Amino acid sequence: LQTAYSPDGSEARGTLGNCAAGFTPWGTYLTCEENWSGYFKQSAEPSKQQRRYGIGGNSYYHWETIVENSTYGRFNLDHNGRSAVNDYRNEANTFGWVVEIDPFDPESVPVKHTAFGRLAHEGIVFHPPRQGEPLVAYTGDDARFEYIYKFVSKSRYDKKTAGNHLLETGTLYVAKFNDNGSGRWLALDVEDYEFQARTGCTFKDQAEVLINARLAADMMGATKMDRPEWCAIHPSTSEVYFTLTNNTERTFADGANPRANNPFGHIIRWHETSNNQAGTEFVWDIFLQAGIPQDSEFDGKPLTEDNFHNSPDGLFFDPRGRLWIETDGMSCQPWGNNQLLAADVSSNELKRFMVGPVGCEVTGGAFTPDVKNLFVNIQHPSRHWPDGDANSPRSATVILTRKNGKVI
Repeated sequence: LQTAYSPDGSEARGTLGNCAAGFTPWGTYLTCEENWSGYFKQSAEPSKQQRRYGIGGNSYYHWETIVENSTYGRFNLDHNGRSAVNDYRNEANTFGWVVEIDPFDPESVPVKHTAFGRLAHEGIVFHPPRQGEPLVAYTGDDARFEYIYKFVSKSRYDKKTAGNHLLETGTLYVAKFNDNGSGRWLALDVEDYEFQARTGCTFKDQAEVLINARLAADMMGATKMDRPEWCAIHPSTSEVYFTLTNNTERTFADGANPRANNPFGHIIRWHETSNNQAGTEFVWDIFLQAGIPQDSEFDGKPLTEDNFHNSPDGLFFDPRGRLWIETDGMSCQPWGNNQLLAADVSSNELKRFMVGPVGCEVTGGAFTPDVKNLFVNIQHPSRHWPDGDANSPRSATVILTRKNGKVI
């Protein structure tokens, strides 16, 4: 983490590629750095660690060409100085984290929480905290064949004193889904005996594990998933739901990813064994396989004209336990535009609720506490929205309400 900007490796400049978000039990905001690797240039052959995050060759935006300004020149990862404190060879290591921002304190400094690991994070969701127990959070690494992770704090949650110290130390786990419906959380912990045995003590300390979380998960034999994106936890049952958006590069199937070629995506769910949120064992099943009616399944039946879709992405529960599913995939025929669906997981009903404008992704849903207003983001529409101007489509937030003002 050492750079010319921060020789002791304690500070970073800014945040990149922010995707889905979350919030802490104490009311601060979390934003996740997802597609950050393409901002960097590396002239020499990238290291194994860099390649594992897609770093190498030219950058997307060529910011590094403005060499006279270190704000931009830092995106050049070449070894131009005598050591790491004289150039920006380590700059990419300062991205790929979960960032905590306190919206109520304008003087506060955002914090990058390294204990969650360095990934292409797509959202983070906390299990409802339990007094006197560790705090638990789930996050996904949004890329093909990447993994699902769980963080368990070292300190125990106390409502009176809860704060970001709970996120500074803890154990990062990666998920192993067995084909028989059981699962294990594998510790990415340099002091864990199983981790030492499987990795051959490759990592010299926990910092190196966290900076190279993908490599550590590879060595532990975690289950390669189909782009793990959003997570949602049922407010009553504590079941965990996770969207797996798609993966057209998969050539083999397994229990948790049942399609050898998966252009449509699916949703997996699990329950921690004995309702122990901090435990290392769980049981899982496939909640939904998206797709056209003849190639999909929900509650043992094909999807219908009222609910077929592809590429589930955003995911959240309302306070009553209804699951809301947002899509980000193909919008050609027969799909129509991306959409928002509502699922009743107790009665296994699923219905299309809203369809977005052409070319958009529907994302970022949130209810007001009275469940009478639903905020949804319309991201990157391709034309004519929201002003009808074909030359300047814009992303925007819409608010959905009922005409009679009642609960949605």
